[in-house]
Amino acid sequence: MRPRATARSAPRRSRRRDVLAVFGVVAVTGFAAASIGPAGLAVAEAPSVTAISTVSLYANSLADAQVSAPGGGDAAAEPAVLDRGNYTVYVTPTPTPEPEPESPVESADPPAVESAAWQPPFVTPDPGSAQAIAYDMVIARGWNDDEFACLVALWNRESGWRVNAYNASSGAYGIPQSLPGDKMASAGADWETNPATQITWGLGYIGARYGAPCGAWGHSQSVGWY
Repeated sequence: MRPRATARSAPRRSRRRDVLAVFGVVAVTGFAAASIGPAGLAVAEAPSVTAISTVSLYANSLADAQVSAPGGGDAAAEPAVLDRGNYTVYVTPTPTPEPEPESPVESADPPAVESAAWQPPFVTPDPGSAQAIAYDMVIARGWNDDEFACLVALWNRESGWRVNAYNASSGAYGIPQSLPGDKMASAGADWETNPATQITWGLGYIGARYGAPCGAWGHSQSVGWY
């Protein structure tokens, strides 16, 4: 009979061990879950904290950024519009060259131009004077009183109508200031003392070179000699 009783007690012990084993596994699992749970939650929440921190820094940088807009105020929100009508193109004008002054054309007839100089007045010469002799010779040549007046002014400047007038610097001599004086010898041997001889030579020189006394006077007015 004893062998049967031993066989029935063995299964009860086996069930108890299985229950303890299962309970142990559950306990270990629960403990592990309790330990891992908070740590896992911290790990899972870490990225979100990082993301929030990153977004906050970016937002702050945008908030601190300076925006430059022309005109200031509300105009910054609108796009700038360029009005072409407000612009003017300036073209530098090409300078106009100044005309070169024309060279004065010399007259082919100097006496005619020079005769336009100041015209001295006519004065009747004293009878018997050197001017009276000259007046008769001027009229004999076909010249008028105006030409005689130019002759008087010319020889007043040259010699003062003195027969023996002598220019020490040039060597000119006589009423017409012949240079040299002995040129008047062609009009007479008494060229040194005779006013008529000197006047004859002088009028011949003026007629040949200037055409008339006023031509010689105009040249003398321009350059100081004739």
